[in-house]
Amino acid sequence: MSDEATPDATGLEAPTTSSDEKPADANKKQIFLMSYPKIIFLYPTLIFSLIAGIVTTFADKPAADGGQHVPEICALLFLMITGINLVVIAFDFPRTTSLTLFFFFAAVGMGLTMMFRFYPEMMPGVTDIVKALEPHANNQFYFIFAGILGLIFVGVFISVRFDYWEVRPNELLHHHGILSDLERFSAPNLRIDKEINDVFEYMLLKAGRLILHPSNERKAIVLDNVFFINSKESQITRMLGAVQVQLRSD
Repeated sequence: MSDEATPDATGLEAPTTSSDEKPADANKKQIFLMSYPKIIFLYPTLIFSLIAGIVTTFADKPAADGGQHVPEICALLFLMITGINLVVIAFDFPRTTSLTLFFFFAAVGMGLTMMFRFYPEMMPGVTDIVKALEPHANNQFYFIFAGILGLIFVGVFISVRFDYWEVRPNELLHHHGILSDLERFSAPNLRIDKEINDVFEYMLLKAGRLILHPSNERKAIVLDNVFFINSKESQITRMLGAVQVQLRSD
């Protein structure tokens, strides 16, 4: 098949390419971008609260079977995971080194706590302090906590459906409000910046910050916590790039 340019219905010449060389995202008519609040990164705590609730439900065993330690262990793990999750939301970890150090100290702390409880003869003084920590929570606590957090998540997913961005080949649309108010921006000259400010958030949901610079607009559009940001950025670049290549004047 020839690669020579052929005129289209508008009189403009567009280069023809073979089907295997055409970008996969060139045929996309729209790409949706949604910005989520940071609370969405608490989903590991939500998952563990459900697991702890199920475990404590079936952990009602006689003392001879050793089941008396299960609720206490679940409570300690729940507090540790929740604390780690809150630290992730409160602070940014821009580099892999800081994230590695964080995981290292968190793992060491959890391991030492468990070791001192099950091997008290190693360091009696520290063991006495650790033994003083006896958190307790039943299955109802975990399920209620998971239910509250789950309802918040549902509310978040509903709210972002009333405030999102839509990228089309020739325009950028902002849908917002219950009645779906609409703002339009020029898209062919759109410039995109991608930032990954937190390695942990990227690991959890491939999330990052997307900055859009529409033409003829002084202020940039900043979208925080966009899921699968690499894929979104790649799709937008390919779609707009295909438009810029094909729609060229004679």
